[in-house]
Amino acid sequence: MSGAERGALVTGSSRGLGRAIALELGRRGYRVGVHYVRSEAPAREVAEAIRAAGGRAEVFGADVADAEACQALVKDATAALGSLDVLVNNAGITRDTLALRMKADDWQQVLDTNLSSAFHLSKAALRAMVRAGWGRIVNISSIVGIRGNVGQANYVAAKAGLIGLTKALAREYGSRGVTVNAVAPGFIESDMTESLPDELKQAYLKEIPAGRFGRPEDVAAAVAFLASDDAGYINGQTLPVDGGMVMP
Repeated sequence: MSGAERGALVTGSSRGLGRAIALELGRRGYRVGVHYVRSEAPAREVAEAIRAAGGRAEVFGADVADAEACQALVKDATAALGSLDVLVNNAGITRDTLALRMKADDWQQVLDTNLSSAFHLSKAALRAMVRAGWGRIVNISSIVGIRGNVGQANYVAAKAGLIGLTKALAREYGSRGVTVNAVAPGFIESDMTESLPDELKQAYLKEIPAGRFGRPEDVAAAVAFLASDDAGYINGQTLPVDGGMVMP
């Protein structure tokens, strides 16, 4: 099957990495579900960009921190796109502070949005994928889920949890034609990296063998590959897209 015969839902795709992933899948012919929580206007701009390039896109709003909303989102996306063959769990938030200062709500909100949503969405999407004998789930983790990071105990725990969830689902459904993999971006060009002091940028760059920060398009290309037929024998893996910053 080609991308044009498949539907793909990308959560948190109104901006940043999600936006780049949605645009790339649209370019490759997928029918793309563009999801947002609050940023409806930017999400509609992403969908219009996909359509302007000759693709098909639909826009969906849902709070993925809520389990019932996740089920409804998958149902709505499947109906609007015709099928849901590819699920990219990208939605995420941050509530950064040192662990001793972290409020219970800051912990829970990040876990609900960044980790639990991936479980609920995957659970809702898997039945049809298993029935079809083909499916792709790609979870957007982070290199901090591998190496840790100061001031992000909640975010790191969620991103590490996505790697564990990836492995569990890959073992459960790999024999049914469904692959589940994770992508772990490193330092990617964004508003956050742009605002870093020059001396801190240079310190980070010294840790990256590629000698540069990544681009959202670098991550999008990796996701698109894992969503393709060509990646059918790759399952349960975490692919760092980090210029070599994290190596075993």
